[in-house]
Amino acid sequence: SALISGLDGRIVGAGSRAVSETAGADDRLDQVRAVIADVLRRTGVARSSLRAVGVGSPGIVEADGTVRLGTALPDWTGLALGDRLRRSFRCPVLVENDANAAAVAEHWKGAATESDDVVFVLAGLSPGAGSLIGGRLHRGFGGAAGEIGALHLLGRDVTPEHLLSTTDTPLDPLDELAVAAVFAKAREGDAGAQAAVERFLQRLVHDVAALVLALDPELVVVGGWAAGLDGVLEPLRRELARYCLRPPRVTLSLLGEAAVATGALRLALDHVEEQLFAVEGAVTARR
Repeated sequence: SALISGLDGRIVGAGSRAVSETAGADDRLDQVRAVIADVLRRTGVARSSLRAVGVGSPGIVEADGTVRLGTALPDWTGLALGDRLRRSFRCPVLVENDANAAAVAEHWKGAATESDDVVFVLAGLSPGAGSLIGGRLHRGFGGAAGEIGALHLLGRDVTPEHLLSTTDTPLDPLDELAVAAVFAKAREGDAGAQAAVERFLQRLVHDVAALVLALDPELVVVGGWAAGLDGVLEPLRRELARYCLRPPRVTLSLLGEAAVATGALRLALDHVEEQLFAVEGAVTARR
């Protein structure tokens, strides 16, 4: 999906395209370029007038926009995403991890506008998290902060794909229809699906608790497809109260699927403001 705004942050155009879960990097980038071209055409904005482009991507993203590790999408690890997209623009292109971008978005226009210490959980079979500390995005030394999807490597032999499966075969992390089917069956009372959802939620709670213990946020915002689950908040609140010294408030994302694109837009706006007005302390400013 793509958003375009003026320097005041007011969104003037939006668009999206469906992409096959098996699509490789080249096909995905072609779709990105196509949806951007479509939004520019429909809004009447000249490509040459763009001041900055922000991009949200799964994986660990280097400062130059290279995806150092990205297991959620085919052909994504090692992808020079920033360089590939810069060929299409005459302005700076800034690439950020998707959960980090979503955290920035919720702080700007979503559920975290009144909080400066925030953890945003982008829940899924390859979960991630973004955090704001004192109102500033925390990336970590190499951009890998919040990669809770790797916690299963610490002595756990069961991945989220296995936890949510109702068979002996793990789910494909990119097969959203299969994931949705498990949750639908759980809502209908299927005992096997309910057990799978409960296993998955327990893992999610423990992963989030690890971040909360480390960062002591005021607020945890839950996004991704887990935000659409019935009853996800109460188990999360209950378990965080058990594990955490000071349980944070927990709420669902207000931006839903628009969170990542909205955060990428804010990243681009911050860059432009820094260039035009020498603004210090922008929320997404890199070291």
